[in-house]
Amino acid sequence: MKVLDKAIVAATLAMLVFAGSAGGTSTRVGGGFTTKIDNPWFPLAPGTTLVYKGVKDGKPQRDVFKVTKRTKVVGGVRCLVVDDRVYASGHLGERTDDYYVQDARGNVWYYGEDTAELDSRGRVTSREGTWHTGVQGARPGIFMPAHPRVGESHRQEYLKGHAEDQFEVLSLNARIRTPYRSFRHALRTKEWTRLEPAVVDNKYYVRGIGEVFEGSVRGPKETAKLVSVRRH
Repeated sequence: MKVLDKAIVAATLAMLVFAGSAGGTSTRVGGGFTTKIDNPWFPLAPGTTLVYKGVKDGKPQRDVFKVTKRTKVVGGVRCLVVDDRVYASGHLGERTDDYYVQDARGNVWYYGEDTAELDSRGRVTSREGTWHTGVQGARPGIFMPAHPRVGESHRQEYLKGHAEDQFEVLSLNARIRTPYRSFRHALRTKEWTRLEPAVVDNKYYVRGIGEVFEGSVRGPKETAKLVSVRRH
């Protein structure tokens, strides 16, 4: 390994020591990063497409979550790119590239995103929400621990004033019904951010699939339910 590469990795590991902490929980990264993400609660196999339907801002929407074969170096670490597109009122309203990586322990880390909101003519109206690890103090967060435990909590992302999502594991045996299928033994989390203190969401994850349901429990009504899974 070149000296510069060693320095980048060392700096990134030092930063990650603190990245997963929230609500008194601190998680050290294991190193050995890989774009092969096989965490059973959040597997990201290239060619997989998950489609969700739900409601946001009182309007129906469709979310297409596609795991690509592309990678991108973010914060000195090569990450897998997920293409996430949200359609509302018949047009593409938001497009996002999300950047994930897995450490040797099996924790999935979220390294940033490039996002754009579009108007009905396809013109970009905002890029608010875009952040990259290492830029302007942004730090990565744990998106899914290797072995979730009830009560543990983590930051999923951190860019002060822009990206501060956190979550807590509430259950490993939740039941949830979606248009795609009904599930038992789902992982249920509570998700919130201090940037929107009146909003709290629950998310449900299923082994071998990933997220299957998201719904607000406090704040404006929002839902996203899994309707199909395609693997190529």
